[in-house]
Amino acid sequence: MPDHLVLEAEGLSKSFQAGSRRVTALDAVSLAIRAGVVTGLIGPDGAGKTTFMRLAAGLLVPEAGKITVLGLDATKESLAVQAALGYMPQRFGLYEDLTVQENLDLYADLQGVNAAARPERYAELMHMTGLAPFSRRLAGRLSGGMKQKLGLACTLVRAPRLLLLDEPTVGVDPVSRRELWAIIDRLVKSEGMSVLLSTAYLDEAERCAEVVLLHEGRVLDQGPPDAMSARMAGRTWAVTAPGIRNRDLQAALDGQPGVVDALVQGEHVRLVSAASDLPDSVSAYPGIVVREAAPRFEDGFIDLLRQRQEGPRHMASMQGQAEGTATDGIVIQVQGLRRRFGDFWAVDGVDFQIRRGEIFGLLGANGAGKTTTFRMLCGLLPPSAGQLQVAGLDLRHAASAARARIGYMSQKFSLYGNLSVAQNLDFFARAYGLSGRTRQDRLDWAASEFELGPYADQLSAELPLGYKQRLAMACALMHRPEIIFLDEPTSGVDPLARREFWQRINGLARQGVTVLVTTHFMEEAEYCDRLAIMAAGRILALAEPAAIKALARTPANPEPSMEDAFIQLVEVSDLARAAA
Repeated sequence: MPDHLVLEAEGLSKSFQAGSRRVTALDAVSLAIRAGVVTGLIGPDGAGKTTFMRLAAGLLVPEAGKITVLGLDATKESLAVQAALGYMPQRFGLYEDLTVQENLDLYADLQGVNAAARPERYAELMHMTGLAPFSRRLAGRLSGGMKQKLGLACTLVRAPRLLLLDEPTVGVDPVSRRELWAIIDRLVKSEGMSVLLSTAYLDEAERCAEVVLLHEGRVLDQGPPDAMSARMAGRTWAVTAPGIRNRDLQAALDGQPGVVDALVQGEHVRLVSAASDLPDSVSAYPGIVVREAAPRFEDGFIDLLRQRQEGPRHMASMQGQAEGTATDGIVIQVQGLRRRFGDFWAVDGVDFQIRRGEIFGLLGANGAGKTTTFRMLCGLLPPSAGQLQVAGLDLRHAASAARARIGYMSQKFSLYGNLSVAQNLDFFARAYGLSGRTRQDRLDWAASEFELGPYADQLSAELPLGYKQRLAMACALMHRPEIIFLDEPTSGVDPLARREFWQRINGLARQGVTVLVTTHFMEEAEYCDRLAIMAAGRILALAEPAAIKALARTPANPEPSMEDAFIQLVEVSDLARAAA
C-alpha cells in the first residue's frame, strides 16, 4: 500500500442473513483513503457504512476481497490493526455507573497505556473535550453531547494513527456538534491523524477533504465535496410564492416532473431541477418567484440517489389519518410547568400554547429539558408543578383519557426488537383497542403507507434505522390520534428518509393533526409554524422561525441561519448563568 494511503479496499463484499432475506451490505467495494485528512463516508440507511467500518477495524471477515489498513491485512492481522487504530462505533460502550475519570482509566487499562504516560494524556484529552470540570460525574448523568465527547476521549487514550468514527454526531445538538468537529480538526492538524467519519449530516460532509458515497453496498462516487457540488451548477433554485407557506409550496412542487428535490430552506423553497432549465410544472405555478441559488454538496448527493431509484417516487399521503377533533383552537396549554429530579430542575417554569393543526418545534441543547417536557405532556411523567392541558383534558386528573387521543414516538427506538414488524403493528393496534375490520384496515394502511410489507416477517431490531423510524411512526399513528409527539424522529436517518418523514408530518398537519416535534437538524425547524428554544429547563425564545433568526442578524451576518440563531441564544444563556 502506498505511503500516502492509510486504508485500501479491493473488491470487498459482505452479506448478512436478516430473517428469510439475504442482505448484501457491501458489493465489490474498492476505494482508498488518504493519510492526514478527514474522509467522509456518506450514504443512506443500509448503504453499508457501518459494515465497512467494522471490516476496517478487523471485527468482521469479508466474504470476498481484501482490506488493508495501515499496511496490515485487516482480516489476517486483525489484532495488530485494532492496536494501531481507534474505532468509535455508533453506540460507544461507556459505563454509565462509572465516573468520567473511571471510564478513562478503564479504557487506558484495556488499551495497555503505560501508567506514567496517563496523566499527560488525560490532561490533554480533558482540555480538548472540555470535560475537566466533570471528571467525577457519572457518565450516565452526562448530556448526549458530553457522552459523545467522553466516548471520543476514551477512544483516543492511546493516540492512534487512524481514527474511525461511525456517526459520532448523531443525536447531539448544534453546539456539541461544532465542539466535536473542533476536536476532529485539531487531531488532524496538530497530531497528523487520519480520520474516516460516517455521518448523516450532509453539511458535515462539506467539511471533509474527500467523501465516499455509498449506496446499496456500492461506491457511487469519491472525491472532494466541492467537485460534486460544482456538477449541479445551473440546476439549483430558490423559489417562493407570496401568500403561500413555504412548507405548502414545497409539498406542491416536490415530485413534479423535472423536479429532483424540493425542501424548505430559510425563507424559500430550495429546488433542484433535473436539467438546467426550470421545469414547466414549476414556472407555471401561480405567483411563483424564482432565482438561481448556489449549488451545494447535498444537491449532488440527492441527485445521484434519485437517479438510482426504480419506479416512481413514493409520496407520503397520510390518507386514512383522522383529522383532529378538538373543538377549541388551543389543544395544548402549558403554564408554569416544572419538573425536579432530586435537587435538579430539569424543567423550570415553561409556558406555551399550541393550536390544532400547528407544527410546533421544541429545540434545545442536550439536557435542555425537551424530552422531560415531552414525557410530561404525554402523561408518562407527572409534573412537580404547573398546569397541563392536552386535548382539553387536565393531565393531572385524566392522563389515561388524554393518552388515548395522542401518539408518541420516542427519541430512542422503543418498540419490541424481538418481535417482527407485523407483530409490532398488531400489538400496538390491539393495545389501542382496535379490533375486527377496523384493526385490519389500519394494519393494511400502515404496511402500505410506510412500505413495510416486504419487511413484515423481519425482526424489528434488525431493520435499518430509517425503517425502524417508519415502523415507530406507524405504531404511533395506528389509532388516528389528533395530537402526535415526535421526539427527534429523524435523528441518525439519512437525508432521503428525513425528506420522507417531513412529507408525512406536513400531511398530518394539513389534515388538522397537531404536531409537537423536537429536532437537532436546524433546517428541519424551518418546517415548523412556531419554535420554542430551550436551555437549562427554560424557554429562551418562542416565535416563528423567521423572527427567531432575526435575533441573530448583524451587519456581518445579514441572513443568519437557524443554527446561527440557536447557537447565539444558547451561548448568551450560558454566559448569563455563569455570571449569576
